[in-house]
Amino acid sequence: MSTKVITGEVRLSFVHLIEPAEDLNGNLKYSCMALIPKSDTATITALENAQEAAINDAINKKFDGKRPAKLKYTLRDADEELDLDKYPEAKGHMFMNVSNKTRPGIVDANLQQVLDPSEVYSGVYARLSVNAFAYNAQGSKGVTFFLNNVMVLGKGEPLAGGATAEDDFSAFANALL
Repeated sequence: MSTKVITGEVRLSFVHLIEPAEDLNGNLKYSCMALIPKSDTATITALENAQEAAINDAINKKFDGKRPAKLKYTLRDADEELDLDKYPEAKGHMFMNVSNKTRPGIVDANLQQVLDPSEVYSGVYARLSVNAFAYNAQGSKGVTFFLNNVMVLGKGEPLAGGATAEDDFSAFANALL
């Protein structure tokens, strides 16, 4: 079983793919959250299988020859773990946060390199290439995914939150001073 997965169409949030952002430990990483529709059972199954492959590979290398009773998983259910009032776009999705210290390759649907930040933002639809990786560090054991590459598929409404300038000032449109 492979630890590498190419996802179906996902929606990206908390996007830091063109420029890295500092993580909680102060490390610079390229990262995003992938929102995976629960209806995309092929992607979810592939991700779950990759997690199992990574765990099985790590049993002798990192887990002292046995599967740990408690593991942390990056792939989780948004309906159970996220505040859907704050993140309504996550309803009906699985989600995972993926990252890498190395900048991912980013292409469009025509395999043309994407470097413009306005094309890679929170809300865009994409396909991801990820690898599952089991870890045992500082008393924490689990499985996560490294981000390899991104294919931007199509524009989605930005998830930046807050109102647009048009929304804020619509009552004043065409008003004379």
